[in-house]
Amino acid sequence: MSTFVTSPAAVSVCTTFATEGGRSGGTSTNSDGHDCRGITGRTSAVIGSKSTKHAIESHPNRRTVESMSKRFFTEVPCIGQVLGDSFAEIESLGMPEHFCEDELLFILNSDKRKSLTLKYYAEKILYFLRQQNILKSLKDFLEKLAEQQSPLEGAVLVDQYYNPLADVTLDSISAQLDEITEKVKKMLRMKNSSHPSLRIAIGSSLVIEDFELQRQVVCALNSVLYEQLQYKGNEGDYYNPFNSYIHQVLLRRTGIPISLSVLYMTLAQRLGLQLEPVNFPNHFLLRWCQKPRGSEDIYDFVYIDAFGKGKQLTAKECEYLIGHQVTADYYSAISTTEVLLRMVGNLLNIGKRGEGNEKSYQLLRHSLDLYLTINPDNVQYLLLQARLYFHLGIWPEKVLDILQHIQALDPSQHGAVGYLVQHTLEHIQHKKQPVTPEVKRRSAPEHMEVQYSVGLIMKHKRSGYNCVIYGWDPKCTMSQEWITTMRVHQLPNGANQPFYNVLVQDKTCRYAAQENLEPHSAPLEIGHPEVGRYFTEFSDTHYIANEELQSRYPEDMDETLLTVEELYHRLVPSSQNQEEALDLEQNDHQAMLM
Repeated sequence: MSTFVTSPAAVSVCTTFATEGGRSGGTSTNSDGHDCRGITGRTSAVIGSKSTKHAIESHPNRRTVESMSKRFFTEVPCIGQVLGDSFAEIESLGMPEHFCEDELLFILNSDKRKSLTLKYYAEKILYFLRQQNILKSLKDFLEKLAEQQSPLEGAVLVDQYYNPLADVTLDSISAQLDEITEKVKKMLRMKNSSHPSLRIAIGSSLVIEDFELQRQVVCALNSVLYEQLQYKGNEGDYYNPFNSYIHQVLLRRTGIPISLSVLYMTLAQRLGLQLEPVNFPNHFLLRWCQKPRGSEDIYDFVYIDAFGKGKQLTAKECEYLIGHQVTADYYSAISTTEVLLRMVGNLLNIGKRGEGNEKSYQLLRHSLDLYLTINPDNVQYLLLQARLYFHLGIWPEKVLDILQHIQALDPSQHGAVGYLVQHTLEHIQHKKQPVTPEVKRRSAPEHMEVQYSVGLIMKHKRSGYNCVIYGWDPKCTMSQEWITTMRVHQLPNGANQPFYNVLVQDKTCRYAAQENLEPHSAPLEIGHPEVGRYFTEFSDTHYIANEELQSRYPEDMDETLLTVEELYHRLVPSSQNQEEALDLEQNDHQAMLM
C-alpha cells in the first residue's frame, strides 16, 4: 500500500519499479490481496430507498468516515487493507456495533467515479470490522467440542479472514459440495443402485461399515472429482495463497494437499465414509481404516493422497513422497484445530517467503493474527508478530502488550523483548511530536522545471503503462543505490530532473522520470486500490485531488485544469459542443438549399 511521501524512499520499501534508464526492473504484486469482484453484504442488503438514503447520509457514522482522510492521511498505513494503529481509535468507539455494514455498503455502491476518498476509508473500515467479526466466530468455533468442529467450517473461517470483502459463506461453499455429492451419487447409482450412500440425507452422520461399499464410494468419488471435474494438485503454482482458500479451490479446481484433503474428506463424510486427517510432514494425507473396529496400527490404514488424484498408499509408500523415514507419530489422526494450524501455517510460511512487498506483509500479518487466535501462547510467532508490527511502525501500544505476554511466557526472551520495548517506547514518544508536512508550490523557483501536476493521466514512454500522478519532486530523491539499480544515469537528463510518484494501472506505485512520461492521448480511469487515498473524483480527463493532497500541492489543481483544457477540451469537443456543431452544419446546409 502506498502513502503520500515527500521523499519516495518510503515507496521503495514496498514496491518494485520499472527501470527508468532501460529494461524493465520488475513489477510489484497487487497490494489488494483480498479476492473481491465487487463488495457485497453477507447478512444485509444494500440500501436503496430514499428514506434510508437520507438516514444514512445524515448518520454520524458517515461523518466519521469523512473525517478519516484528514486524521490519517499523513500516517504511514499498515501494509495491507488495515490502517494500522489508526484503527485503535475505531475500536475505542465501540466497534463493530458502532458502524452499520449497510451504511458502508451504501457508500461503496454509490456513483463509481465520485466520493473516492470516502469509499476508500469506508472499505478499510468494512474490511477491519468483518475481520474482527470473523475472529469472534473463530473463537466460538474453537470452543466447541472436538467432534462438533467441522474441518470445512474451519477452512471457510480461514478463507473469510483472508478475504473479508469477498462473498464467501459456509452456506455457499456447502451448496457447491452438495452438487458434487449428487454427482458422486449419480456415479454410484450406475454401479450399485442399492448402495446405502444413495439414501444418506444431507447432514446425516450415518457411517457405512462394509469395506466393499466403502471402496465403491472411494472409486466413485475419485472418478467424479479427478476425471469428470478435473480437480488436481497445483504443482505449477504451489505457493499461491489461492490454493489454501476453499472458495478458490472450488472455483479453480486446484489446490495443495491440505485444502484438497479437506474437500475430499468432507465429500466422503457426506457419502458415509469416515476418513481422518494425517499431519504428514510436507504432504498432508488422509487415512482410511481397514479394520472393522478401528486401530492405531499404522499398517492397518490405507493413506489417500488427495493432491495426487486420490492415490492410495501404504505406510511405507507414504515415505517415498517425502524421501525419508518418519516415526509412527506422523501417521496419527489429528484434530480439526491442528488442521487449521497447519493450513494457516502454510500461508504464514508463504508470507515469510515473500519479497517484502505489500502483499506478503499483508499475508504474514493475517496469518499471525489467525495462528495466534488458535494458539495464543506460541512464543515464536508472538515475537514474530511484535517484530512485524515494529517494522511496519504500527500499533506500538499493541506491540508492548505482545512483548509483556512473551516475557510472562518465556523469561529467557528478555534480550529480544528489552530491545523491542526500548525502541517501541521511542516510537510512541516520536508519534507525540507532530510533523508539519512539506508543501510544494509550483511557483517556487526551485520547481520551475516541473511540467506535470497531480491528477494528470500519463503514459510511460518506455514501459507503456498508464498511470496517474499523485506527487512529484524537483529532482530524484532516491538513494544512489536505487539510481544505479534503475539505470537512471543512462537517461539523457539523469537524476537531475523532476521525478513523479505515480499510481499505475497494474496496481503498483512507481517513481518515474519526467522525460519518460507524457500525457495520455485518451485519459482513462486507473484501477489502483490507493486512488481514493489521494483523489476524490475521476472527471473524464483527470483526477481531482482531495483536500489533503491539495494542501500538499496547493497550486497543482489549477495547473491540471489548464493542462486538461489545453490538451483535450480544445482539441476534442465535448458531446454538447459536437451536437451544437452538428446543428450549425445542418442549418448552414438548409440555408444553402434555400
